[in-house]
Amino acid sequence: MSLKTFKPYTKSTRGTILVDKSKLWKGKPYKPLTSVKYSSSGRNNQGRITSRNHGGGHKQKYRVIDFYRKKIDSKGEVERVEYDPNRSCYIMLVKFDDGERYYYLAPKEINVGDKISNGAKSEIKVGNCLPLSEIPVGIDIHNVEINPGGGGKIARSAGTSVSISGTDGSYSIIKMTSGEIRKIDSRSLATIGVLSNPDQKNIKIGKAGRSRWLGRRPHTRGVVMNPVDHPHGGGEGKSAGGRHPVSRTGQSAKGLKTRDNKRTDKYIIRRRKKKRG
Repeated sequence: MSLKTFKPYTKSTRGTILVDKSKLWKGKPYKPLTSVKYSSSGRNNQGRITSRNHGGGHKQKYRVIDFYRKKIDSKGEVERVEYDPNRSCYIMLVKFDDGERYYYLAPKEINVGDKISNGAKSEIKVGNCLPLSEIPVGIDIHNVEINPGGGGKIARSAGTSVSISGTDGSYSIIKMTSGEIRKIDSRSLATIGVLSNPDQKNIKIGKAGRSRWLGRRPHTRGVVMNPVDHPHGGGEGKSAGGRHPVSRTGQSAKGLKTRDNKRTDKYIIRRRKKKRG
């Protein structure tokens, strides 16, 4: 897929860069694999806003994706590649020999009419799903399970992939895009290939209206609020906050570690590189 630019007929089209979706399926999604998606606008079950700046946006249907790759030892054909408003990469509708259809995440090199399969006996080919123990070292993979049978959790967004850099007994050593290297059970499933829509990162939405279509409401900076509304608020004239940046509730906004995963730390061989900020 290529990027689309526009002639600057208006201020917004001058800066707009979008992904060309002309080769994608133009019809509606496959109805049996869709479900209702309710909009919460950032509110909890008591009607109180718990996530600010959410709301509005175009009505969407949720596409039920099979991250588990349940259909084992059966050949399937890619019927179409579709846009999914719920994720950054594209999805593909696959029809199997027995007539069943599933939505899967679409790799970059996949085309309509390609054959794919799941299971340990599958060929080493883009779109096929195999256990990590059956995939050669150095191959790009996505939709990787953390625990066998738990469904794909790692590398699911547009243009992403991880690679196998070796084995350690019953574990495969996986190198993440963040630089982290960790061990994952070799019985876990992974799909071969790099995910589609790598140009997603180059999009410039160009105007505030497109943010509203996506369900994003305007974000008000803390420094322009009053002290009662935000820790950065108050002061005479323009002020810079006068302290290290924090959230509205006072939590550090400079990468404070909020989770403690000691249970899984033993699987991490090398931690990701920390960003300087």
